[in-house]
Amino acid sequence: MAVYTDITEDDLSGFLTQYDVGTLTAYKGIAEGVENTNFLLQTTKGAYILTLYEKRVDQNDLPFFLGLMHHLAGNGLSCPLPIPRFDGALLGELSGRPAAVISFLNGVWLRKPDANHCREVGKALAAMHVAGEGFELTRRNALSVSGWRPLWNNSVARADEVQPGLADEIAAELDHLEAGWPKALPSGVIHADLFPDNVFFLGDDLSGLIDFYFACNDFFAYDVSICLNAWCFEKDGAFNITKGMALLSGYQSVRKLSDAEVETLPLLSRGSAMRFFLTRLYDWLMTPAGALVMKKDPLEYLKKLQFHRSVATAAEYGLVRESLVP
Repeated sequence: MAVYTDITEDDLSGFLTQYDVGTLTAYKGIAEGVENTNFLLQTTKGAYILTLYEKRVDQNDLPFFLGLMHHLAGNGLSCPLPIPRFDGALLGELSGRPAAVISFLNGVWLRKPDANHCREVGKALAAMHVAGEGFELTRRNALSVSGWRPLWNNSVARADEVQPGLADEIAAELDHLEAGWPKALPSGVIHADLFPDNVFFLGDDLSGLIDFYFACNDFFAYDVSICLNAWCFEKDGAFNITKGMALLSGYQSVRKLSDAEVETLPLLSRGSAMRFFLTRLYDWLMTPAGALVMKKDPLEYLKKLQFHRSVATAAEYGLVRESLVP
C-alpha cells in the first residue's frame, strides 16, 4: 500500500493551478510501492502521477532525484519527467508534504518476465549508466557495504526468530563482504532498485524505467548484480542461467564490462543479496502489525546469497568473456 497521506479534491485542484497540466477530472491512489504516496491523475490535458514524499525520504535528496530524471530524459532514456511549475520549480507542497507532478509513462510491469525481457532490461540498465554521465549532483549509497553492519545491528538480537543460526551466518558473511569489497571499479549514477515493478513494457518492448528514489552513486557492476538477483531467479529459488546470459549480453551490447567488474561480480552479487536481505529482515521484525507496509520474506534473499557463495566466476551467471574490455 502506498497511500500514506490522503488529499482532498479541492486541495489537489488548487495545487494543480501552479502547473500547466489542465484541469483535474479524476484521481485515485496507487497501491504499489512502499516509500511515498502516489496518485494517478486524469486532467483535461492527459494523465500524470502525483507523488507526495513521506517523512522516510530525506527532503535534501529530492533535488538529486528530480534533477536526475530530467538529466536522463534529456540524454534519451525513457523515464518519467517531473513537470515544472509556472515559476520553474520542480517541487511544491501539498497536505504538508513535498510534492511533485510527474509525466505518465505507458506500460505495465511483468509478473513473469522471460529471457527476452531480461535482455531488454540489461540494455536499458546500461543505457541509464551511459545517460547518467555528466550529471553534476551526487548522492552517497547509504545502503552499500558501509551501511549493512548498522542495519544488521538493529535486527541481530531477534534474527534467530526468523531462522535458527541466522545471527552467526550473517555475522560471518558481513565479515567476508567488508574484508573483500572492491575499492575502485567503474562508477557513476546507478538505479539501485531496478526490480520488475520498476520497469514498464508494452508487449515485448521495454517502454521505460521508473522509481529513481534509491538512485545514487556507486559501482555500475553493483547495479548489474542487483538486476541478476531481481530478474534471474525463479520462484523456486533456482538461478536461471538463460535469463542471466540474456541480461548480461543485453547490458554488454550497450556498455562493456571490464575484467575487474567481471571478476568481482560474484562478490557484488552476494553483497546486493545481503542489502535486500537486511532491509527485508528489518521490516519483517520491526514493522508493527497493521502498518501500511507490505512485508517481504527476507529468506528469499538469504537463499540467493547462499547461491552466490557457490559461484566461482561470472561465467556461472551466463557471462561470455570474449566480449569483455581488456
